[in-house]
Amino acid sequence: MASSLTCAGVIWAFLSFLCAAASCVGFFMPYWLLGSQLEKSVSFGTFRRCSYPVRDESRQTTVMVEQCGRYASFQAIPSAEWRICTVVTGLGCGLLLLVALTALMGCCVSELISRTVGRVAGGIQFLGG
Repeated sequence: MASSLTCAGVIWAFLSFLCAAASCVGFFMPYWLLGSQLEKSVSFGTFRRCSYPVRDESRQTTVMVEQCGRYASFQAIPSAEWRICTVVTGLGCGLLLLVALTALMGCCVSELISRTVGRVAGGIQFLGG
């Protein structure tokens, strides 16, 4: 199995993959903000939420749904800032995964990553982060 990476490049590839995986897990988990509402513990992230209030029209009250789920649509995300954060964070995670998987392929394929490609990948990682 030939590699186009130096020892430092192999370490960079594996650390890149670990960081990209951690970023993606953090993006998909709904535990960005924790608090309580109606005496229940609630949490939410950019596009997921746990234990959220809904209006019960039959009883004319607000009840807590004690489950995790996504927002029904992109427009259902509470604010424009959270929508922007969802898009920017999602794009960043995508870029980080793209670079990390390319770097891991460079560990197995010779002549895949050159010095220029490595520099461009580092710049993409900087933007993704």
